[in-house]
Amino acid sequence: MLKVGINAYGTIGKRVAEAITNQDDMKVVGVVKAHPNYMSLVAGKKFKIFVPDKNTLNSFQEAGIRVEGTLQNLLDESDVIVDATPEGYGEKNKPIYEKEKKKAVFQGGEEHELTNLSFNAYANYDEARGKDYVRVVSCNTTALIRTLFPLTDFGKIKVRANLVRRATDPDDYKKGPINSIVPDLKIPSHHGPDVASVIKGLDIQTMAVKVPTTLMHVHFVNVTFPNQVRKEDVMEKWKMLRRIAFVSGKDEVKSTSQIMDIARETGRTRSDLYEIVLWNDSVSIKGNELFYYQAVHQESDVVPENIDALRSMFELESKEKSIEKTDRTLKIGELAYGR
Repeated sequence: MLKVGINAYGTIGKRVAEAITNQDDMKVVGVVKAHPNYMSLVAGKKFKIFVPDKNTLNSFQEAGIRVEGTLQNLLDESDVIVDATPEGYGEKNKPIYEKEKKKAVFQGGEEHELTNLSFNAYANYDEARGKDYVRVVSCNTTALIRTLFPLTDFGKIKVRANLVRRATDPDDYKKGPINSIVPDLKIPSHHGPDVASVIKGLDIQTMAVKVPTTLMHVHFVNVTFPNQVRKEDVMEKWKMLRRIAFVSGKDEVKSTSQIMDIARETGRTRSDLYEIVLWNDSVSIKGNELFYYQAVHQESDVVPENIDALRSMFELESKEKSIEKTDRTLKIGELAYGR
């Protein structure tokens, strides 16, 4: 049984922790919380709480929250750490893990160079076998890889993608924008090079804007194939993958709010959508070009990738068995609303 410590119990950390509790080959030995807030109280009902260092202990004790120890103590009890700390903290934490000879999974807020191995289960599961440090790519990059990687079966493709990014997560009251559309003036946005760090040699350019919503990201993607392809063949490739789901405007699913409502109405925990959601009526072929829209639940799509990364790093399962097990335990591929 793989013993996993979770460093930071925020948007990603809490979801990875919960997902691990559904697995039969790994368990959570504890989670790190930096502040004695409501989420620390919630986490303490499910998991052992640890704090970053001794300086943080007093604030938790004063709040009446039981603490098992520090990050150092969690490292002593763990085989591996899932580092879900905010952007940039993973780089600071890596030397700590190295000193204790502990493997770690980092998130997409960190740079590729931190591990030199960016991970997606479909695209490069086997590259992570036996590795000590792996970076699961960001929510947007995960989404692009999920739908683009199977299309490489048609030959060398060229990708031009535009990303409409949510401003922040639903529980974050400090960030924005509130009344602006904010373009990423660096072209390509970081997502294109990030995708190419996993799908080697891919010709991809990306542009991105932030908009005042918290629910999901939306991508509009254009793929150019070396030869003409049929829509039916593209759809067949996608439908083989459980981590891609389909909705239809004909069913009046015309917005991200309606997609999230489907998640609520079908009983998804936290309304999470691990799948990348494509509008099937947006999928269009013009000559040798493909166009489509996809929606990305930024809080949860990377969760199954973290689980599969752990299995690959410790060589617990083959790619196919790990993905099947993760999907089955998280009910991935079961998004349905009557059809």
